[in-house]
Amino acid sequence: MALYLDSAIASEAEIVKHWGWVKGITTNPTLLAQSDTPPEITLQKLATLTNGPLYYQLIAADKAGMLAEGRKAFEIIGSKTILKIPATPLGFEVVAILSSEITCSVTAIYSAAQAAVAREAGAKIAIAYVNRATRLLGDGIALVREMASVLQGSDTEILAASIKSSQEAAASLQAGADHLTLPLAMLEAIATHELSQKTVEEFTQQGIGLK
Repeated sequence: MALYLDSAIASEAEIVKHWGWVKGITTNPTLLAQSDTPPEITLQKLATLTNGPLYYQLIAADKAGMLAEGRKAFEIIGSKTILKIPATPLGFEVVAILSSEITCSVTAIYSAAQAAVAREAGAKIAIAYVNRATRLLGDGIALVREMASVLQGSDTEILAASIKSSQEAAASLQAGADHLTLPLAMLEAIATHELSQKTVEEFTQQGIGLK
């Protein structure tokens, strides 16, 4: 299992790098638009701030453009690259071509059937937008569970995104997600519980240790 930062802000990547338990970074076009540098510079910087994967999402609308964009991303990011390719008929076609060259994920999956196609196309990661699926379909956790059933025994793993609470994060993992990607605030939230802090304070007040 791996926890990823969902952000294109270098200062946030610097924060989680020091934590030591965040294993990579996921970006998307909306997040890249929030950076104060052009995408190429942002990706180069983010690549220096993580020892793990850096996800880049294709935005080109045609096959030739998507192939060129994916290869350009790999030139910028290098071996850390994981391409995020939309779960569309064209997207699956591009995955089938690029997956032999570059690690690919399929993003915006909303059905277990799409997860099966992603697997057959050669994707290593199938991405589910959990909270968004709950809003649009009624139950994002059920989607993860159905994807996990279809992908069981394969080399394709599930990355759960669009997580809005610690409970949703845990439920996604319990349903079969292999990885989570979370914004900085959510990463902080899942590491925090008021009772943990209270317990530490009690030990500090009542106990002793090495000086």
